[in-house]
Amino acid sequence: MESLHFLSDAQVREASRRFGSPVFVYDQNTLERRAKEVLAFPNLYGLTARYAMKALPSAAVLQIFSRAGLHIDASSGFEAERAMMAGIPPSHIQLTAQQLPENLNALVSKGMRFNACSLHQLEAYGRLFPHTEVSVRINPGLGSGSTNRTNVGGPSSSFGIWRENLGDVVQIAQKHGLRITRMHTHIGSGSDPNVWINCANLSLAIAATLPEVTSLSLGGGYKVARMRDEPSADLQVIGEKVLPEFEAFAKQHGRQLHLEVEPGTYLVANAGALISTAMDITDTGAEGYSFIKIDAGMTEVLRPSLYGAQHPIISVAAEPDQQQAGTREYIVAGHCCESGDIITPEPGNPEALKPRALRETAIGDLIVIEGAGAYCASMASKNYNSFPECPEVLLTSNGELKLIRKRQTLDQIIQNEVALD
Repeated sequence: MESLHFLSDAQVREASRRFGSPVFVYDQNTLERRAKEVLAFPNLYGLTARYAMKALPSAAVLQIFSRAGLHIDASSGFEAERAMMAGIPPSHIQLTAQQLPENLNALVSKGMRFNACSLHQLEAYGRLFPHTEVSVRINPGLGSGSTNRTNVGGPSSSFGIWRENLGDVVQIAQKHGLRITRMHTHIGSGSDPNVWINCANLSLAIAATLPEVTSLSLGGGYKVARMRDEPSADLQVIGEKVLPEFEAFAKQHGRQLHLEVEPGTYLVANAGALISTAMDITDTGAEGYSFIKIDAGMTEVLRPSLYGAQHPIISVAAEPDQQQAGTREYIVAGHCCESGDIITPEPGNPEALKPRALRETAIGDLIVIEGAGAYCASMASKNYNSFPECPEVLLTSNGELKLIRKRQTLDQIIQNEVALD
């Protein structure tokens, strides 16, 4: 059986009682500890660490990271504006987006940094801001990830400018008088230091052909172990392995490249938990399964349905004086009217089921889904079956449970609908 990472049973009950169920809880101590680890990433010539805010964009989390010294990686113009609304200085925000925002001019004019992810984007930026500096995202030809859906490099990925199109990059830059001073790469999720070394070497070789580049981003995708048997990235090991490559580049090309990294999952995954309630217990007979049906699901945690992703799950008695029960094998099912709304799929296979050994659970007990800080609240199938978005709570460094996002109401769900006469 798994154990709670940062919440005691008493805190689980308190959060459910005060804020309702389901509810996300994030741990400030874990967030700040992870930020320190990222800011200690080994480097030779300076480091900028950005938080990939798509993992969890809540204002309180952005503010915690900003105060710790992290900058922001935004994946859309809306994310960039959201970060500014949370008080993040525009100069600390870099936009790396698949979709060019309509208000790019206004965002950059405020001081936001821009990373061109395609030739079209570079051309558009050059027309708006000729004779300025810019960053380009290059696909170096290598990818890494637990599934194709988490792999954002290599020939099967649309992210970034394909490495063979560098001639076009130079041509567009010359046309508009752009100075390409920053270069960005991102290969996906991984924990193997050798993969990062290969990526760094490919990226450095490309940077060598862009003589004004003085800053190189290796992106994010640092694998985090949510489950005990999963591998996890060691930033110190990865960073130390990459250092000699930056040193060799400096000696050969006379440029000391500033390093950037932009983790998301690494910073927040294990700083979050979703507290839900067992609403029903059912079974499909001796040849089938026992099911715990909870009041949450793909409307809060979509990763299991998308990837067959695994999350630690704990059953907590609704009352502290309840006798400790034995264990039983359960499938945990979500509340959506959707056969794929399963929290316990087979690892890596969302089509199959994998029972979990959990404390014998009764209706009304609390089910805690851990590792829910990254790509859960931010990526869920919001409002499916018209379920409202659940609240978010911060467990502060002094142990207080503080509301940082209210529960959505039905009126808020339908406020933009226009009824027929």
